[in-house]
Amino acid sequence: MNLAGRRVWVVPGFILTGLLAVFGAYLFYFHSRRGPANGRTAQQSLLTAGADAGYVDSAECATCHLRIYETYQHTGMARSFYRPSTEKTVEDYTTKNTFYHPASDRYYRMYQRDGKYFQRRHQIGFDGKETNVVEREIDFVLGSGNHARTYLHQTQQGELVELPIAWYSEKSGYWAMNPGYDRPDHQDFRRRVTFDCMFCHNSYPKIEPGSDAFGSNPIFKAEIPEGIDCQRCHGPGGDHIRAAQAPGVAREQVRRAIVNPARLKAEKQLEVCMQCHLESTSFRFPNFLRRYHRGVFSYRPGEPLADYMLHFDHPAGAGHDDKFEIVNAAYRLRKSACFQKSQGGMTCITCHNPHNIPRGQEAAVHYVSVCQKCHTQKLKPLVSSGRHTASSDCLACHMPRRRTDDVVHVLMTDHLIQRRRPAGDLTALLEEKHDIYRGEVALYYPPNLPRNPDNELYLAAAQVKQNTNLEGGIPRLEKALAAHRDAPGEFYFELAEAYVESGKAGKAIPIYEEALRRKANLWPALHKLGIALSKGGQLSRAGEVLQKAAQMAPGDATTLNDLALIYRQQGKLADAVAALKKAVSLNPDLPQAYNNLGGALLETGDRSAAEAAFREAIRSQPDFAAAHNNLANLLAAGGDFRQAQYHFEKAIRWDPNYAPARYDYGLVLTQRQILDKAQLQLEAAVRLSPSKPEAYCTLGDVLAMQGKTSRAIQHYRNAVRLNPNYFEAHLNLGNALVTQRKFSEALPHFRKASESPDSSIRVAALSALKSIGTR
Repeated sequence: MNLAGRRVWVVPGFILTGLLAVFGAYLFYFHSRRGPANGRTAQQSLLTAGADAGYVDSAECATCHLRIYETYQHTGMARSFYRPSTEKTVEDYTTKNTFYHPASDRYYRMYQRDGKYFQRRHQIGFDGKETNVVEREIDFVLGSGNHARTYLHQTQQGELVELPIAWYSEKSGYWAMNPGYDRPDHQDFRRRVTFDCMFCHNSYPKIEPGSDAFGSNPIFKAEIPEGIDCQRCHGPGGDHIRAAQAPGVAREQVRRAIVNPARLKAEKQLEVCMQCHLESTSFRFPNFLRRYHRGVFSYRPGEPLADYMLHFDHPAGAGHDDKFEIVNAAYRLRKSACFQKSQGGMTCITCHNPHNIPRGQEAAVHYVSVCQKCHTQKLKPLVSSGRHTASSDCLACHMPRRRTDDVVHVLMTDHLIQRRRPAGDLTALLEEKHDIYRGEVALYYPPNLPRNPDNELYLAAAQVKQNTNLEGGIPRLEKALAAHRDAPGEFYFELAEAYVESGKAGKAIPIYEEALRRKANLWPALHKLGIALSKGGQLSRAGEVLQKAAQMAPGDATTLNDLALIYRQQGKLADAVAALKKAVSLNPDLPQAYNNLGGALLETGDRSAAEAAFREAIRSQPDFAAAHNNLANLLAAGGDFRQAQYHFEKAIRWDPNYAPARYDYGLVLTQRQILDKAQLQLEAAVRLSPSKPEAYCTLGDVLAMQGKTSRAIQHYRNAVRLNPNYFEAHLNLGNALVTQRKFSEALPHFRKASESPDSSIRVAALSALKSIGTR
């Protein structure tokens, strides 16, 4: 069988990050009411989205509007984002402060040390001790605690990272996984907070002009404000303050210098709220597209929302008609008969005073009084006839509290005003869903758009975002681009991405190039072009493109990781190692870069450093099957079978469909003569990867050693069918046929094996031919 000469295959472990790096993050948005700001009010932060944007320290608003300013401090919006402190802490950081997540087999602890707050994770390792320890300081709290709180850590590069454990207020408060995390392969300490998250969860941060453009990395270098301030609803306050302070300025002129949503027409008034509260779904779906010429923080209250962003929804009848999610209050309200029949008379501030939101019994009385303004006269005959109860609790039946579909630990008031309360227990526990929708994307808001080439481009681009409707979306976007000769580069980027996702990377290359011709600084297109070129074998040009991408975004570790792959394929191993070391220094939580670094170091012969890199990849991402497999192969090659077995089995647990781990583990088990287990792993390997001749050959070896010769012959035949020059498989097939005395069938396989450049295979084949010739 020539097993002795077959070494354990160590997967190089070079993993692309670029395909996921730019737009792969999937975030839920908490719009729950938040806690008070730290030491300074939510209004006291400097807010600018550019040097001349007109934003001011909104504490200045208190000079003239003290009562409104003070009551607003107690609202959820004002307490939406802040640094942690003792006076704001409602969570238990001392006793009930641990959480075990069975699906990912990870232990978490939340604690306070020296006036700072932390989240820590560990697992129990091979030796029964703690391993894969990660500790991150809580730099910011997102959420008042009325419903939930999420915690953020700021890296040295200025990125914000969401921590995995959230605090939920129901049942007197408890710790549990953040939305989207209740799964074995969650993002743990690696989920980036995007500019889009900050857009709705906080006031506008101070950023470099243009740094919130399409495709920009979300870096928060300056001071981050704490809480949603007055200017998010009223617009920049600088002109208003200057007008108010100037002598002789008419009162009406002062008023015109600021947006007062109450004086806007109903549609524009609603849009001030809907900029954040119109989300049709937080599940994987292109629920909105921002206009590509607009920065994230460029929206100003009072302007048409459609000039800034377009909202999308599942089409009617697609099975998603009754979504109830944490951020869709306005979305649900718009479905209500009360809203629709009001013909613009009903807006959010019909019921809500954003400056002073009541709570408890005061809230119940207030909201019922709003209902009674329209329904008192209609209600009296219904009560007298017995068709309606005499209860004055309108909300319990018509706007009941329900458990949200996306944040399953939260109960919210349903803003879909219904004639009858939905059946069933609306507060019953739900399992977190991770469904992925594939199908048409429908325009939601505005309900209609003028028919013009520009709008058609956005409608077509929405189809291909997040791979939602590639089959219908690609030809639609192609047609829209053909009709719009001056289309911005971003649309070409979206088409190129769609080609890649549909398996046409070669077709994407000229489209990425066209995107860059139209917008030379479109970094995501440059990055993805480099990856597409490398897949097409154009290594030299791919390296040049990725080097340029790395210069354009010097703090982006994913570009360096992908550039290292090019260096490795070009044989520039030292350059690959240098690029990967720089990548992990920029982002110590990039597991792909550590895994690739381990592979590169292993090729240089530095086994100790390679092992350390593989372990770092696993520490960062404990469910990283490729890193577990690479470490297992390294350990097996060094004779540590028990620990290698542990990591092989971890790789298979975290990804049962990862064929390389199945094959490598089967090979190691075969070498140790553990044949029954080896057979199971190798059978899985050929099922998962039926085009790999090595797996068929090794499975044939295992079956032959167990005396299952007929089945072994079948797998050897598969191996030589897939690779006619697989000399070892020819030799083993010939030997198996000889055991069944099928000498004439064995002869051509021995002859083929005798052509092998491997002397041991060649000698064995010639010996077999000589033996057959003497029979």
